[in-house]
Amino acid sequence: MFAQVVLFDGFDPLDVIGPYEVLTAGGIRTELVAVEGPREVPAGLNLLSLKATARLDPNADLIVVPGAAALADDETIALLSKAAAALAPALTHPNTIATVCGGSLLLAMAGLITGRNATTNHLGLHMLESMGVNAVRARIVDDGDLVSAAGVSSGIDLGLYLVEREIGAQQALQLETLFAHERRGTAWRAA
Repeated sequence: MFAQVVLFDGFDPLDVIGPYEVLTAGGIRTELVAVEGPREVPAGLNLLSLKATARLDPNADLIVVPGAAALADDETIALLSKAAAALAPALTHPNTIATVCGGSLLLAMAGLITGRNATTNHLGLHMLESMGVNAVRARIVDDGDLVSAAGVSSGIDLGLYLVEREIGAQQALQLETLFAHERRGTAWRAA
């Protein structure tokens, strides 16, 4: 399995680092990428920068899309809208897309998850609904080839869930022990 975690200007660092570290530790080849290819990508709030080492490959088995970090709601929406415009053309291939926090809002803004089940930070659930998404109040929502995680702290849980789903429960439990982290909440699955 090959996974890519997408970086864009203004990304939320915790949305990226949690799933990246868990997927990598779980034996899934994972890289940080940007639509434009290798570059230093600044996080939101000028917190830090991470290096995208490759260009986003729309044929990756798993693409993880983070949310944005900003102080004001309108600034967050602006960051997500700009990223949605850049990412949308690359996210139309058949693969699994996972989101953390506002990453599902980004996909909704791009028109990629209309009519689908997804979650986001509890403050953005109404926004998802207004964009035609069935917003589910759960920590993890599994809608087949779309897996979304709620708030910023759920990125580690998302990584563990994806390892369990793709590799197995034993590997996920070993990672929980390694990270001294017990998953929280229920993973909601589409019927």
